[in-house]
Amino acid sequence: MSIVKKKSIAMNIPAQAETRNITKIIEKTGNLYESLVVIGKRANQIHVEIKDELHSKLEEFATNVDTLEEVNENREQIEISKAYEKLPNPVILALHEFSEGKIYFRREGEE
Repeated sequence: MSIVKKKSIAMNIPAQAETRNITKIIEKTGNLYESLVVIGKRANQIHVEIKDELHSKLEEFATNVDTLEEVNENREQIEISKAYEKLPNPVILALHEFSEGKIYFRREGEE
């Protein structure tokens, strides 16, 4: 099964988990477990995207230090890290995308 993101990650999604209607999750694929696989695969993609984006932003401020005594506190790195900590869990983002129909998926063997 291949998963393709249709639109960019929405950052205005609440970070806390909320109760979902299982029948609405089943409607998209006809099978709860298949829906969960799609959501899980998309959550992994989102996690990798967020991780790569965070590391690329933090590398801009990185310094090559050989000893621990030379490590300085970098405010920019701290602010960026805090902003990423406040983002919703990738599973919450994937579930939101799935329920909004923003994920394209297909079964193997289908065109």
